[in-house]
Amino acid sequence: MAPGSFRFERFFLDPQDRLLRRDDAPVALNARYLDALALLVREQGKLVSKDRFLDEVWRGVPVTDEALTQCIRTLRRELGDDAARPRFIETVPKHGYRFVAPVQRVEAPAAAEPTTRRSNRSDILRLGLAGAGGSVLAGLLGGVVYGFAGASEPLQPGMGAISVLLVLVCLTMVVALLGGAAVAFGIAAADALAPRRRRGPAMVLGGALGGLLIGAVVKLLGVDAFNLLFGQSPGDVTGASEGALLGAAVGFGAWFAGRSNATPSARRGFVAGGLAGAAAGLAIALTGGRLLGGSLALLTERFPNSRLRLDHLGGLAGEPGFGPLTHALTGALEGLLFGAFLVGAMTLPRSPKPQESLP
Repeated sequence: MAPGSFRFERFFLDPQDRLLRRDDAPVALNARYLDALALLVREQGKLVSKDRFLDEVWRGVPVTDEALTQCIRTLRRELGDDAARPRFIETVPKHGYRFVAPVQRVEAPAAAEPTTRRSNRSDILRLGLAGAGGSVLAGLLGGVVYGFAGASEPLQPGMGAISVLLVLVCLTMVVALLGGAAVAFGIAAADALAPRRRRGPAMVLGGALGGLLIGAVVKLLGVDAFNLLFGQSPGDVTGASEGALLGAAVGFGAWFAGRSNATPSARRGFVAGGLAGAAAGLAIALTGGRLLGGSLALLTERFPNSRLRLDHLGGLAGEPGFGPLTHALTGALEGLLFGAFLVGAMTLPRSPKPQESLP
């Protein structure tokens, strides 16, 4: 690390590299909160007034007193501090705050680079698994929608509504898991490894590459399976191009939700990911692509004896069958669910948790 790094108790702070670690684990703080902690640590033992925080951390941007209070509250939580018995940050009522823990200025440890690599791998695994889990929830909700739509049609003897619902729920959850894992790990890798200034484009590219890869593989295996079992292909089902566009949009939503000038929150991730995913799903449908709903509708056309029917969805949209409007609406809905739950789940580990007000 460059000169200007600090160590206090179990923590290591490098303001230049924008890094705070507890032992070997990185601690996630947004840019302003990290700047506030660096200011306190540099002035160890000295009072830091509200005006200094506004000048050196917020740089003249008008903010309320609650913004500084929330900043100190978050720092205390991440440091494991207690306002009533402070070990790190002491409140000086009506004046400001003081960093009271002993601080040591340090140079770079020899094992810093391997530690960073281990931390990066841990972040990629944690965020990738979180995103994959969120996408499974999206698949569950989508499967329920398509399952009830399919069960609303007259069924052949022996094909009960529960069977239709279970089959479609399982199918959508598996597809969502595969797609979500690929996109989430691509985004997580870009987030952990890319330089800060290039993180946005890198996360978009990581999501796109993940979606492209899994879309191409799933389409290839699906087409080959139908050719093997039924002697014909289902046609142009969802594939690489749809996966790339949806993955890129979700990557943008993930970057926007966690950009440096905003406090990370699951709510922001849910909204940003949902809007980006819905826009991508709608664009895919309007340009002739297909997500899961459009692919299922195509299968029912190519295999007339199929027991699956989604015409009821067209009726809800005022169409006699699964027409262009229904295709667009289901594409937007799938993109919204996928993006919202995937990005929301990836943002959740970094979200501030509610805490009682501190003096």
